[in-house]
Amino acid sequence: MLAPLAAVQRLLAQFEDRGVVIGGVAASLLGKPRLTVDVDVMVLLSLPGLPRLMAAAAQEGFTFRIGDAEEFARRHRVLLLRHEESGINVDISLGALPFEAETVERSIVHWAGPVAIRIPTPEDLIILKAVAHRPKDLLDIQAIIDSHPNLDRERIRRWVGEFAQLLEMPELWTDIAAWL
Repeated sequence: MLAPLAAVQRLLAQFEDRGVVIGGVAASLLGKPRLTVDVDVMVLLSLPGLPRLMAAAAQEGFTFRIGDAEEFARRHRVLLLRHEESGINVDISLGALPFEAETVERSIVHWAGPVAIRIPTPEDLIILKAVAHRPKDLLDIQAIIDSHPNLDRERIRRWVGEFAQLLEMPELWTDIAAWL
């Protein structure tokens, strides 16, 4: 994972480090190490910046996993890439929400061997994982909570509560509330 993570960080640097590595990589660094076969990234970028992101990704050794990658990214706000050298898939979500901007502003740098990667704070990763809400996300949340006893629980409650209300999914909060 080091080569694709280094390439992702070089890519983010071209966009003023306005992004973070999320998903299984961040969960492994902030909670309990687990197997992950891809790299998930969130970058603050509006759709007009997409061609520039695609060109920069190609320069960093990424290829597009689907034929009409730009149209797919415009429709779904996710750019699907593959790091050619390693064969690792990289999904770049295009962030625009106030919470996503806060996540980037509050992000921390974590060393993964010789590579410095920008990841969310434990609280913000819990919020992202609560919204994703797959079984593996709930396990990641438990591991992050176990590893970080001094979490800002009010921040988590506020943001997960807002997403739960907006998405009309109260389980986003109720499924994790007892752990906090």
